[in-house]
Amino acid sequence: MSPRKDTINVNGLTQTESKSKLIVDLDARLADTIAGSVMDDLNIDSNEPNYKVYKTRWIMLAFFVMFSASNSLQWVQYTIIQDIVVKYYGVSSGIVSWTSMVYMVTYVPLIFPASWMLSKTGLRVTTIIGSLGTCAGAWLKVLSVPQDLFWLGFTGQTVVAVSQVFILNVPPRLAAVWFGANQVSSACSIGVFGNQLGVALGFLLPPMLVRAQGSVEEIAEDFKLMFYLVAGFTTILFLLIVLFFKAAPPTPPSAAADLGSSLDSNFLQSIKQLLTNRNYILLLISYGINVGVFYAISTLLNQLVLTYYPGANEDAGRIGLVIVVAGMVGSVMCGMVLDKTHRFKETTLAVYAASVLGMIIFTFTLDSGIIGVVYLSSILLGFFMTGYLPVGFEFASEVTYPEPEGTTSGILNAVVQIFGIVLTLLYEWMLGALGDRWSNLTLCALLALGTAITAAIRSDLRRQAAQQNA
Repeated sequence: MSPRKDTINVNGLTQTESKSKLIVDLDARLADTIAGSVMDDLNIDSNEPNYKVYKTRWIMLAFFVMFSASNSLQWVQYTIIQDIVVKYYGVSSGIVSWTSMVYMVTYVPLIFPASWMLSKTGLRVTTIIGSLGTCAGAWLKVLSVPQDLFWLGFTGQTVVAVSQVFILNVPPRLAAVWFGANQVSSACSIGVFGNQLGVALGFLLPPMLVRAQGSVEEIAEDFKLMFYLVAGFTTILFLLIVLFFKAAPPTPPSAAADLGSSLDSNFLQSIKQLLTNRNYILLLISYGINVGVFYAISTLLNQLVLTYYPGANEDAGRIGLVIVVAGMVGSVMCGMVLDKTHRFKETTLAVYAASVLGMIIFTFTLDSGIIGVVYLSSILLGFFMTGYLPVGFEFASEVTYPEPEGTTSGILNAVVQIFGIVLTLLYEWMLGALGDRWSNLTLCALLALGTAITAAIRSDLRRQAAQQNA
């Protein structure tokens, strides 16, 4: 009897071959299923890169916060005790106001080379340069205590002001380089928190350390103590930054950061792209108005408070402290809201509109005769006005991505300084010519204009889109 032959199936295979192929296919599918299950358990996607954040990111952020604070605390170091400086050094109040405005004047021409340096050399080099300048300026002030050396103190203030160009545009850049997509807004708000912390200390410490009613010798000793404290702090911080601050983590923390770092950045081309971006131009104007109003009030707060509360030098400093501390809380809360909701346009508009309300309440309670009421209205004003700072930074990063964050925030801050100079000079003139009520109402009207401009910005969230596409 002849041997049985296997029948041929439709695929051209014998039954035996077909059974063998079926077993192989089942084994392959089972292997794929097991591998897929393991990959899921490990939370690994074989088709996408894994992005890792490093614990050292918090140390880098802490270094920056302290560095930023050491610079910004010197911003109002003279103006918050303006009456004492005028009496001790024999200079005009206008000259004292310029110790604050020099921060704004020096920033505008220097921010472009500073932004270029940040994009080319990274965070470490620019942070070391800024910390060194902050330290050097503080030591020049130590030498300026004699009454005929105010010019040397002003020189030191100018050196510190120049160093600021390596600080103000860093928070969004540092957040993008070190932090993951779900923490970048919070990290940026904490970075801005450092600047606000310094301003708060600048409002608080000088009125406490320098006695308004002391003798010339006592005031000289008070100035010496204040200047030595700041110089010592900035020196220690400079050494820590040189030893431990790093430019970037070993690997990118997010898809957006990975894509941004892989793009070749042409500085001039970036500026051209930014200045032809409609949303960014509108944000420049609205952000400049808001922060410019804050600069004007901060610079002339001592004069403003003493008009209605003579002798309340320490209260003037504490009111400034309240404004900034409330803003620090607002900054962190707004950063958390942005990370949770990613509603940048809505959050920016809401905070801006609330700043108008806070300014109106501050205007009509300033002359109440009850200093406690001024403290309360200052809390509301500060929470929204200074809480707006990181919100504007992050919104700018969204509508301009993938342009470098340092360049984006650098131009943003340059416009802020211009608005700050103009509004401070205007506010100072109006206080003398028209009084505080009409001066403050003018600022309210400007903030209302800024709210309308903010409403016209489109919600073009490019960084979020890149993250989702990745």
